[in-house]
Amino acid sequence: MDKENLTETSWMNAPESNSAAIGEADLNLLHDARRRVMEELGKIIVGQEEVIDEILICLFSRGHVLLEGVPGLAKTLMISTLAKTLDLSFSRIQFTPDLMPADVTGTEIMEEDRATGHRELRFMPGPLFANVVLADEINRTPPKTQASLLEAMQERQVTAGRERHQLDDPFFVLATQNPIEQEGTYPLPEAQQDRFMFKIYVDYPSFDEEFEVARRTTGSATAEAEPVLRGEEILRLQQLVRQVPVSDHIVRYALSLVRQTRVGGEGVPDFVEDLVGWGAGPRAVQFLILGGKARALLQGRHHVQVEDIQALAPPVLRHRMVVNFAAESEGITSDEVVARIIDATPTTEDELSRDARFQKIFAS
Repeated sequence: MDKENLTETSWMNAPESNSAAIGEADLNLLHDARRRVMEELGKIIVGQEEVIDEILICLFSRGHVLLEGVPGLAKTLMISTLAKTLDLSFSRIQFTPDLMPADVTGTEIMEEDRATGHRELRFMPGPLFANVVLADEINRTPPKTQASLLEAMQERQVTAGRERHQLDDPFFVLATQNPIEQEGTYPLPEAQQDRFMFKIYVDYPSFDEEFEVARRTTGSATAEAEPVLRGEEILRLQQLVRQVPVSDHIVRYALSLVRQTRVGGEGVPDFVEDLVGWGAGPRAVQFLILGGKARALLQGRHHVQVEDIQALAPPVLRHRMVVNFAAESEGITSDEVVARIIDATPTTEDELSRDARFQKIFAS
């Protein structure tokens, strides 16, 4: 990895804490945090448990989320309600074609002291200076404005002029985009999509869930979510996630999944060569392992299992792996390719190490 890439991912490559192993009290802390957040969200949001779980995994892993779904699925309401349950500052940015980078990050203004007549430049923070930032319909603004999020998402800072302004932790960006209206939109560049830990699909509710939505939203009763976690507690939980042990086998398994997406590499399956135009980079491995740690804790376990990596492979890889024209013409999605890669990858350590194809991958 080159020097620039090492700098970009330095926060994810930080050494794990040397603290003692996670005890039952710490394990219960995160498990209880999930339960309380889900209870409060359940007052407002009907269903979508899997989506909320994946959002919480990102939050506790210190990542960011890209949500994709048709209008009317309560994506914005879900995010704003989540911010209330976490007792964090919340900011919503409605991305439009005329939005400028300074409208997102803030700008320097000239300020005059009326007593002395002295003038000086002062930075006026934009809506990006919040703990939870909703980038609503991010694909409706030009690339110049989309790129205003890059530095903040990766380095937790904003540069204005010659000054760098640090963002407060925790800092969590949730972006939404509409997949059905493509006229007048600007698809996110691959480099920016790579900054999002997960790309989560928000699907239609089931019949029973939609029945409950209709019942709740057409009556006079109202509900309000209450804060259940403070910023300091979230930072503590993010530290706990990094302390979860992960075996070498789990790391090799995550690497095996990601490296099989890279066309032209050693040991890559034939169907990947036929269907994929571009594979996932190193961030995919980092996010698979971090997400696996968070998922293990949220489910009350002290260690990461293969099942955690398999469950998170679709949201981690679907926006990092580009299918080619042949796949698109046959209606094959990146999720289907990921599923085939998982099926083609042995799960036990002995099978993985003895397989001739994976020996080539490990030696490459």
